[in-house]
This record gives sequence, C-alpha cells and structure tokens, in this order.
Amino acid sequence: MSVAWRFAWMTLLAVLSPALMAQSEAVQFRLDNGLRVVVQPDSRAPVVVTQVWYQVGSADEPPGLTGISHVLEHMMFKGTPTVPAGEFSRVVAHMGGDDNAFTTDNYTVYYQNHVADRLPLALEMEADRMQHAIIDPKAFASELQVVMEERRLRTDDNPQALAYERFQLLAFPSSSQRSPTVGWMSDLEQLSADDAQRWYTTWYVPNNAILVVVGDVDPQQVKALAERYFGDIAARDVPRRSTGRELVAAGERRLKMTLPGQVPSLFIGFNWPSLSSAIGAQDAYALRLLAGVLDEGISARLERQVVRAGKAAAIRSGYDIMARGDTLFNITAIPAKGQTLDELEASLLAPVRALRDELVSPAEIDRVLANVVAQSVFVRDQVDDQAQLLGRLASNHLPLDWANGYADQLKRITPEQLRDVARRYIQDDRLSILQLRVTGAQR
Repeated sequence: MSVAWRFAWMTLLAVLSPALMAQSEAVQFRLDNGLRVVVQPDSRAPVVVTQVWYQVGSADEPPGLTGISHVLEHMMFKGTPTVPAGEFSRVVAHMGGDDNAFTTDNYTVYYQNHVADRLPLALEMEADRMQHAIIDPKAFASELQVVMEERRLRTDDNPQALAYERFQLLAFPSSSQRSPTVGWMSDLEQLSADDAQRWYTTWYVPNNAILVVVGDVDPQQVKALAERYFGDIAARDVPRRSTGRELVAAGERRLKMTLPGQVPSLFIGFNWPSLSSAIGAQDAYALRLLAGVLDEGISARLERQVVRAGKAAAIRSGYDIMARGDTLFNITAIPAKGQTLDELEASLLAPVRALRDELVSPAEIDRVLANVVAQSVFVRDQVDDQAQLLGRLASNHLPLDWANGYADQLKRITPEQLRDVARRYIQDDRLSILQLRVTGAQR
C-alpha cells in the first residue's frame, strides 16, 4: 500500500474511532422455535431499531405468483385482531417512532425506529403480526390495486425501468432472480387473498425469520423480551429455497428495444458469482476489486476512459459480493451527445476486456481498498445502517463480523489474481447487452 493511502486510512480511522467506542460486538442466539436474534449494542444515543427479516422474496415465487411477496408486505399493515387496520403505523408514530418495510429478491424486511425504552412495544407488535395478520379479501383487492398502480408508475411508464426489467430476463436465463419484485402485471391481475394467506402461512414463521436489534440495549434484555413475545410462536417446516445458481456459460445475449422517451440507454451485464456461490471465496473478492477498478470514484477507468473522453454522459455500475447465489456485474450508461449506442458499447467494453490482458496497478488497488475501508467505518454511524448490514450478513449465511475482515481479504488479492479472474469471468458467453432506443430522442 502506498504511503499516501496508508496515511489517509490512519487519519480517517483516528477521526472516526471515538464515535465507535460506544459500540460492542454483535451477539446472536436462537430461540427454541428457531427464531434467530442478532443484537448490536450501541449506546451513543438512546434509540433502537428493530428489523424482522423473513427469508422469502421474489426469487422464491413460482410462475403465476410473481409479486406475491411484495403484495403480502403491504397486507402486513392491514391489521390483526389486536391492532386494527391502520393502527400499527399510527401507534408507532404516536410513540415518536417510524416504521416501514421493503421486499427484495431474497427477503422481506419490516423495521421500526424508536426511543430505546419503546423496544418492548416494537417486539410485541412484530410478534403479533408474525402470527395474527388478517388477510381480508376486500382489503387485499384494494391493496392489490395500489401495487398494480405502483408497477405502472415505477416500471411500465418509465422507459429505463422497463428496459432494465427486460435486461434482467436476458441476464438471468435460468434462475428465478429474473422475476421483478413488483411482479408481472398478468400475475398481479390473477392474485387472490387466498394466495396471500398461503404465502403468509408458508413463510412467516419464526424459524424462517431473523430479528435484528441495534441501539441502546442490553443483549440479555433483548433475549428476555424475544422469549416473552416470540417464544410461544410455533415453528413450521418451510420449503427448500433455490440456491440462485445461473448457467455457467449461457452464451452472449442481446436485445434491442424502442420505447417512447428522451434518453437512450445501454445495459451491459456479466454473470458473476458472489461469495455465496463462488467456487473459491478469493474469486469473489477479486471480482469486487475489478468492479472497483472499473467504476469506483473519479479516477476509475470507466470514468477516465469513457465519461471524460466524451463517450458517455453518465455511467452507473454495480456488483453485489453479498448477493444470494450468482449475480451480475452490470453497467448502465447514457451516451454523450453525438454518440451512438453501438459506439458507446465499444467504448465501455474496451476497458473491461483490457483487464484480461494487463495487470492492474497497485495504486488502483489501493484506491479501491481505501474506499472499502471508509465505507466499512461510515456504515457504523447510523443504527439503521448497522441493522441493515447485520440482516444481510445473517440472511446470506455470512459471519456477523465479516465486515471487519473485508478489507484484509481484498488486500490479499494480487494483480496477477485479478488478471486471472478477468480472463475467466469477463467472457462473451457470460455477457448480456440491451440497447434502449427511444422515440423522440435526438441521438
């Protein structure tokens, strides 16, 4: 590591370490019914966040039921015999807190943020709706219309979002990650309250959930409260979940779309493994470094060689090392004025493919490492960010202290290893490309 980067790291940690002194290591335990509980004490402020992570999402939905996880998420706010419809969020707000939920391909999460002494209330209400949610047909029909309108606004009427949905189909030819979280409209139109009830009964059980609590709490207090409110909920068998593996070499896939709009876009993806699916963990760490070398910061290769060279107006990329099963290194780009999508594609693929033939410089690796260290420190600044990280780690069967050694794992990767994984994973038989042409654009 260069002296300059080492000094920057030491300075960053010296500034931020006092803020971390009030934090202890996360602890975890299981109740007899299988509920996994993760607790991260953080006494810097008298607040607490609770999150319940159900291990079910859109990747678990069979054909014909896409969107059911997300619709059920909406229904979980429609009341229980104890807490009538609309009262859950009203009670939380009345106590000075806030709450919400979200659904992904891998899990469905419900969270509350409170003053620390409201922890018993938060856990009592979460335990209540884990076992007593009311799936009323009339309320379901109404909420289903809300979800369908959400799909229209966020996807069907948004050219970039609609194109990315099609890109997912292209990029995941065999795995269920190809299904949109919001669901296909044709499936939403056929969903019933009975479908939601069966989904709830099947997946919303303590042995398929993770309770994460972060804040000004004592782990023994949390354990006692978890036993009190969740301990009597019966466990049930849950279906086996897909591993999320994709075809090893599906072949190069291409699609062109034309939609009404003003901004053409290019979507590029390479099928890459994550930590959970790589044959060796070192491959995933090396791929994470490659993704950073390409597009992480203003000195990254795509920024220097494509954006500043006038080929692209904007570039966004991503690789999720913590994904469930196989994932993508994806690039979304908008051509600069005067550039065609074909020209932009060539400009983007050139620096990506170059990684197969040349060694990445130590300075480029140091830059990515510095950013990873900074991110790992800043994520501890907010209790909800800490809870989010712990929930993802637990959901993906990674050690809770994984982040502590993340940078060290990356530091072990050599330029020669980076070139080796580039040669194995930056291949055309792993490549998907979608070009979005738009009517009304001047390009």
